[in-house]
Amino acid sequence: MRIVMKFGGTSVGDIDRIKNIAKKVKKSFDSGNEICVVVSAMSGVTNQLIDYVEQASPNYDPREYDAIVSSGEKVTSGLLALCLQEIGIKSRSFAGWQAGIETDGANSKARITNVNAKQITDYMENGGVAVVAGFQGINIETNRITTLGRGGSDTSAVALAVGVNAGRCDIYTDVDGVYTTDPRIVSDAKKIDVISFEEMLELASLGSKVLQPRSVEIAMSHNMELQVLNSFEDKPGTIIKNEDENMEKQNVRGITAQKDEAQITISGIKDKPGVVANVFEPISNANINVDMIIQTTSVDGETTDITFTVSEKDTDLAIRELKKAKDKINYNSLKSDKNIAKLSVVGIGMRSHSGISQTMFKTLAEKGINIKDIATSEIKISVLIESDYVELAIRALHSSYNLEK
Repeated sequence: MRIVMKFGGTSVGDIDRIKNIAKKVKKSFDSGNEICVVVSAMSGVTNQLIDYVEQASPNYDPREYDAIVSSGEKVTSGLLALCLQEIGIKSRSFAGWQAGIETDGANSKARITNVNAKQITDYMENGGVAVVAGFQGINIETNRITTLGRGGSDTSAVALAVGVNAGRCDIYTDVDGVYTTDPRIVSDAKKIDVISFEEMLELASLGSKVLQPRSVEIAMSHNMELQVLNSFEDKPGTIIKNEDENMEKQNVRGITAQKDEAQITISGIKDKPGVVANVFEPISNANINVDMIIQTTSVDGETTDITFTVSEKDTDLAIRELKKAKDKINYNSLKSDKNIAKLSVVGIGMRSHSGISQTMFKTLAEKGINIKDIATSEIKISVLIESDYVELAIRALHSSYNLEK
């Protein structure tokens, strides 16, 4: 089988860990697999490089930022190639551009537009292990290195797996797989053996740190099976693939929470066509992502209130932009609340099983936890609650849905 193996920063944190990774790669290679490895920078290196950039130039050129910050992955890929050579494996390192990862020109948050992986494929077919620097690509129009943003090495790995027509993409990290919830909060949280792309995408988007959402999107759109494994222990992980009928037997698969949310409410807006567009135009122009949106019309039908959530770090900017646009929006009041968290339950079984939301609402009520807002989709229910109650809520819901079993 042709396999792409991706190792994150903690997995390659020092030379001893890189040597350990080389042994894992050799074991898979000796089993008859064709291997491409994608690596992150050694833990802490990227932050150090960012710090250097900011010290050198507070108003830095984003193209030079990407050139500098991408160097961490190139160091790791070279070191791993050397370690593989030391144990008798033919290997060489590839920068992102050499691996054929082409992107748009959005420095520090580029998106992959194409993967021309012929060099990688040829090298594997000739008996070599290709070690690719993750998190980076090249913009063909400018011939400049670009970086892919947070979790970019996951995205690189899955895109390369599609590009080389791999049978599977294995993501190695410092956890055993995907859990029903954060084991640090619920001690009897269970590892999920198999989960659907759709469920994993929801969990990743709603706060689970195991996989980057963009990587799951690519895997789902190309039906590329993923596996999450522990770099430090030899045990089964979690398989992520297309759903099958057995998956629907489990009503709820996971519970996750995001504490870095803030709620903004604009009150007293005239209820007429175009007002919602006026509210979100300055938000969009400031490149602020909006999540949950609730609109409530007054009893007399004359005015409306709009409540939405943004990342906590974007709150002050959003408030400033909305105040600038007050005359155009014509609202009465504007307020924000940073003491909130988004709590979500996810499971494809929700499509065919009733009572999931009632269990959630009843459980939170029994614990005295007030729900501020609710949003739903086919396979998830999200509520906003006070952030102080997040861990209590997660433990209570985990028990109510019997996820420990």
